[in-house]
Amino acid sequence: MTVPVYPRSPAEALELLKEGNRRFLADAPYNPPMDRLHRLNLAVAQQPFAAYLSCSDSRVPPELLFERGLGELFIVRNAGNALCASALGSLEFAVTQLGVPLIVVMGHEACGALRAAVSVARGHTTYTGNVGKVLQSLLPAVLEADPWSESLADAAALCNVKRVVRELQLEASPALLEPQQDGRLRVVGAYYHLNSGRVDFLD
Repeated sequence: MTVPVYPRSPAEALELLKEGNRRFLADAPYNPPMDRLHRLNLAVAQQPFAAYLSCSDSRVPPELLFERGLGELFIVRNAGNALCASALGSLEFAVTQLGVPLIVVMGHEACGALRAAVSVARGHTTYTGNVGKVLQSLLPAVLEADPWSESLADAAALCNVKRVVRELQLEASPALLEPQQDGRLRVVGAYYHLNSGRVDFLD
C-alpha cells in the first residue's frame, strides 16, 4: 500500500470535504485505512490536503465530520478556534512545509468558549489567568454580533469564523498571502450544527 495522493488544488480539496460531510450525514460506513502498513507509510511523510483551525470542543472532531483518515487533515484546535500566535504559526507550517491548498476555519453552535465570552462582555462573569486571555481574543466577535440574535453565542461564533477568515485572507503573513494571490491556497469558513451534523461552508 502506498500513501494516497490527495487533491492539490483548493477547489478539489474543498469538494472532498463537502463529499465527506454528505457521507457523514447519510450515516455511510466510515472505514479509513488504519492498518500497520498504512501507518508505516505515513511515518515516512505526511501529505494532508487541508489544514483546519477548529474548536477544541469534544463534539467537533474534524476527521469524523468529514470522514477522513490518518494523514489527511492538519488540525489546529483551541477553545473558540481563536487565531493566536501558535495557531497562525501552525497554519503557516502547513502551507509552507506541507503544501496544503486549503485552510478551513470552523466554528460551531453551542460553543462554550463563545458563551463564556458573551458572559464576560455582559459583565456577568470574570475569568483570570490564561482562560481570561483566550476569552479576550473572542470579545471582538461578541461585540460584532447582532445583540438581538436568538442566540448571541451562536451569532458570535459565526462572526468569529468570519473575522479569522478575513484576517487570514487579508492581514496574515506573506507565507499565507502570496499563495492565495497565486491561486495555490484558499481560506474558507465553516460552521458546524451539532444537532444535524451538517457543516455549512461560508464560501
